[in-house]
Amino acid sequence: MIRRNALLILGTSLLISTSLQANPTEETEALYQQHCASCHGADRLGGMGPALLPQNLSRLKQPAAEAVIRNGQPATQMPAFADVLDADAITALADYIYRAPAKTPDWGQAEILASHLLPHPSGTLPDEPAYKADMMNLFLVVETGDHHVTVLDGDKMEPIHRFASRYALHGGPKYSPDGRYVYFGSRDGWITRYDLFNLTVTAEVRAGINMRNIAVSADGKYVMAANYLPHTLVLFDAANLELVDVIPVGNDAGDSSRVSAVYTAPPRNSFIAALKDIPEAWEITVQDGEAKVRQMQTDTWLDDFFFDPDYQHLIGAARDGKRGYVINLDTGATIAELPLPGMPHLGSGVTWESQGRRVMATPHLGTGAVSIIDMQTWEVIKTLKTEGPGFFMRSHENSRYAWVDVFFGPNQDKVHVIDKQTLEIVKTLQPAPGKVAAHVEFDRYGKKLLLSIWEKDGAVIVYDAETLEEEKRIPMNKPSGKYNVWNKINYEEGTSH
Repeated sequence: MIRRNALLILGTSLLISTSLQANPTEETEALYQQHCASCHGADRLGGMGPALLPQNLSRLKQPAAEAVIRNGQPATQMPAFADVLDADAITALADYIYRAPAKTPDWGQAEILASHLLPHPSGTLPDEPAYKADMMNLFLVVETGDHHVTVLDGDKMEPIHRFASRYALHGGPKYSPDGRYVYFGSRDGWITRYDLFNLTVTAEVRAGINMRNIAVSADGKYVMAANYLPHTLVLFDAANLELVDVIPVGNDAGDSSRVSAVYTAPPRNSFIAALKDIPEAWEITVQDGEAKVRQMQTDTWLDDFFFDPDYQHLIGAARDGKRGYVINLDTGATIAELPLPGMPHLGSGVTWESQGRRVMATPHLGTGAVSIIDMQTWEVIKTLKTEGPGFFMRSHENSRYAWVDVFFGPNQDKVHVIDKQTLEIVKTLQPAPGKVAAHVEFDRYGKKLLLSIWEKDGAVIVYDAETLEEEKRIPMNKPSGKYNVWNKINYEEGTSH
């Protein structure tokens, strides 16, 4: 939304607002085209600003959207319109962007190709870092408060660089196998390839209108995007994000589906996709630039996935929020059912060795509990009571502890520390009373860890992983997630994959 001549806008908006009740759709459409289309697109698919469609705005409540129109958005190009639009016009405009368009927008091969940006083609930048740091111990901190990313030195625990990202990054960044490049996926469908040696964007492309996440193949050759809108998986060459294939997602009966997420399965040299609207999971392999899909029928709709370390089994959360299913990825057969009431957040699960057996642990989105599961017998061996539903759980192979937040409810300023051998909560921290504490990430050695104060005036807190003592606070703008290069490219057992 770009500010026009104030007097002209004021006069026009007053005329429009007085007739909104007479013909709200037509007049509000005119209001949108005048004030918003130049940045958000005439079709609301986005441009300089994000897409303004109901699916893309799912995390923003309509009153909050009205406040953004009225007051602007700090540290962005979104201006305030309180001085040029009256209250009725702002309300009508907010209502309009939360309504689905009359025609479902398209985003196929032509649109993807037209969106491709290539400021620095592969091979045109220096092959040495422009600064001194352990490249394997870098963290990327995603700051959603003003849509920026901070590159953090994991040895000194000091910022190296901060840069603007696309709007609403989602699903966590993914690294190339050598750790040099990082790939970001935005809610609006943009994929960004960023060079950590030269601290610059090398390529971008828009894979869809509403995208869930991306995955990078184990060999680093491909990037795959999972879309809600349209119902597609999209495959790119990782080097310059050139389009390889657009895969419509549907079953043999002709039903199409949104894609909940896509994951990399390194030992299998494949991608695994979770489908939202069809009771299937897909395994996609790429041979000679061609994607081949293997469809696996599931007993029900699965909303979230977890994998054992060898990627022999997939553990999916049933949509009813009461159980999980264990699927053998070789046969596609369901081999176990897990009682997991309270909607487990399996995407945040972790594994470790406890008393001679491999266990996995997952927080729950709907109840204050952490479930611990024996991965040999597929039995829930313990349920820890927490002070509220959690979202993120993290550990490290070299740490004796696992950490889980209390992301939802009145105790969201607390975080629990679990002893991985006794399977008991041994400490509960409250680092910033009244402020959300969430998302732990360890350094590459498991000696230190970062915890977010998830607020606009927030911070990343550095802890000693053994003593659990706080060492320092680094101010950040709503640091939603931290991602260590070593942990991510080595699929460290204590971090999400």
